[in-house]
Amino acid sequence: MKARRYGAKGAKKVRRRGAELIDRIPFDDIGESLGEYLESARETIDDAVARELKGLRKAVRRQRKRLGV
Repeated sequence: MKARRYGAKGAKKVRRRGAELIDRIPFDDIGESLGEYLESARETIDDAVARELKGLRKAVRRQRKRLGV
């Protein structure tokens, strides 16, 4: 019985403070940081892919030259 009362009391407290706590979360800052992180990741991936393509093109040219094509 005591556990039920304590649980109900705690749930009411959380319910009352829930909106206040949600208002304190900086969603805009989180969104901005995440956007910057994703942009940086895209740029890094693009650079890596470009380097790989350049290397593959060179390798294909070497092979063609070696084969006489």
